[in-house]
Amino acid sequence: MDIEPNADLEKFRQEVAQFLDTAPTAEIREAGRKTTSVFGPFEQVMAWHRILHSRGWAAPDWPVEHGGPGWSVEQRYVFAEEYQKRGLPPLLPNGLRMIGPLLMEAGTPEQQARYLPGILAGEDYWTQGYSEPGAGSDLASLSLSAVPDGDDYILNGSKIWTTYAHKANRMFLLVRTARGQRKQQGITFLLLDRMDYPGLEVRPITGIDGAPEQCEVFFSDVRVPRSGRVGEENEGWSVAKQLLKHERGGSAQSPMLRRRLDVIRTAAAAAPSGFGGTLAQDPVFQRDLGELEAEVASYEHFEKLAISGHETARDAAYPSLNKVISSELTQRISALMNRLAGLDALADQREALHVGSDTAPLGDDLALIAMPYYLNSRAASIYAGTNEVQRDLIARTLRP
Repeated sequence: MDIEPNADLEKFRQEVAQFLDTAPTAEIREAGRKTTSVFGPFEQVMAWHRILHSRGWAAPDWPVEHGGPGWSVEQRYVFAEEYQKRGLPPLLPNGLRMIGPLLMEAGTPEQQARYLPGILAGEDYWTQGYSEPGAGSDLASLSLSAVPDGDDYILNGSKIWTTYAHKANRMFLLVRTARGQRKQQGITFLLLDRMDYPGLEVRPITGIDGAPEQCEVFFSDVRVPRSGRVGEENEGWSVAKQLLKHERGGSAQSPMLRRRLDVIRTAAAAAPSGFGGTLAQDPVFQRDLGELEAEVASYEHFEKLAISGHETARDAAYPSLNKVISSELTQRISALMNRLAGLDALADQREALHVGSDTAPLGDDLALIAMPYYLNSRAASIYAGTNEVQRDLIARTLRP
């Protein structure tokens, strides 16, 4: 992908920069500054989603026929760069980057007409019901049952690690509709058009970073329409893999990684090393930062090849490769941030992290987010399929 400056692209960059400099409210900017997860503060992120939608920019990757802006791959990458430069909160991915693209590919025309406009406009939030207490990395072992009964399914069982389920008004999930065969068979992909069905209970889980981001969801004789099925009954594993392709590939990640490195570089230039001079002058720190910068640059090249339509992206192993590389770089960058923040990062700063809090953090912004970012990033190599499973998929796909 060639994103060398040209008149049209630079004009577009200026248009994006002007909007991103003026459109976000102070509360949205604060949310971006305090985001330590893939999922930023819910209310502020959804408010920002709706602002972007009013400009037609909420879904840069969506095709025009479904409400996307019709940008070239170069424009989409420029938008991601400018977005990350300003540290704005990421939009929640479940709708825009997961169920939305899946419905474009595998949903019925009725499902597309019913659900895509609400996803695009930021009116709906979809939570993802995949993992269960006994089915995490081995997702195909899921057991939440869906028994056909006329035009409905009756659901019994539970899901866990269901992000923002307590905020959601819709859910996509995997259910067990048949047993006695290969465990990947007998699974069905289902849409729930509401979260207040009788017998459905959501219990938030407070994480180690103090945020109630994840939830448990319990189903007790929950009756839902069979019209919410995507794909054929008992063929949901194929649908789930199709969705995971979007979840693992996603949009450009390298601009975000570069922004984190810029934060580290700026802070290191002012931080004393303890041995005279600044940390930026310390040869060990220079080596470690340099290694990460080189690897992020390599990943950026790989990502540009993929999103520009190179055969790299058509390889079945690409989503797994992308997921492993980006998640492990995220973890290493978060570890370096904590080295830089030092003891200030160990303080309990959960109250100061809340958007709108008048509690002053201990230390600078880096010290405020370093530890929560580190703790949250531990899950990056687990969610969307553990990296061990991804490496197995890569080996199976690429072996001679």
